[in-house]
Amino acid sequence: MNKASETGQNAPDFHEEFRARLHDLFLWRRDVRRFRRAPLPAGAMADLLALAVLAPSVGYSQPWRFVRVADSARRAAIRDNFARCNAEALARHRGERAEIYARLKLEGLDKAPVQLAVFCDEGTQAGHGLGRGTMPETLRYSVVMAVHTLWLAARARGIGVGWVSILDPQAVVRCLDVPEDWSLVAYLCLGWPEEEHLDPELARHGWEERQEAANKLLER
Repeated sequence: MNKASETGQNAPDFHEEFRARLHDLFLWRRDVRRFRRAPLPAGAMADLLALAVLAPSVGYSQPWRFVRVADSARRAAIRDNFARCNAEALARHRGERAEIYARLKLEGLDKAPVQLAVFCDEGTQAGHGLGRGTMPETLRYSVVMAVHTLWLAARARGIGVGWVSILDPQAVVRCLDVPEDWSLVAYLCLGWPEEEHLDPELARHGWEERQEAANKLLER
């Protein structure tokens, strides 16, 4: 039965079976780096973006800007950007940690059929600054919410998402020829996963374990 408010619309009743499936969705939301080359269905990206923009945003600013990267030269430049940044990241590690890092697969740029750059429009006038006068970073947080919403929507359709963060963001802005007041928040690879895993890849390959202290609710 729907729950009606005194002045608003009826809200749906998210029953126990739905909540159980939602829990499964959260569990199986993985950062995918291994993709099949098969293209996504026509209209899939439009459907995902329509859901992504339902995310909350500070002051209803809606600062997310999506750019699909299809040009082969630009994709090659992004690949080179990653290679440079990844080499620098590897050089910061020593010994066994460096060996583990070198074995990790940290991107799906070569096979993912869709590459999507997600920017924050830092100069947007939408929302009139509401809610971000004291915490301006909430503008970018709003974009992160849109990314996460897209991620869950993709997973619910069996589509994998991988976030490539080992990039020089300013170089990406120049490469994609977007306005200078757009800041890169996420560079995403999307496609059909080559394999499925319930556990996170970095845990599976010995980079890090789940930190129980981070999952505790503190009281003050």
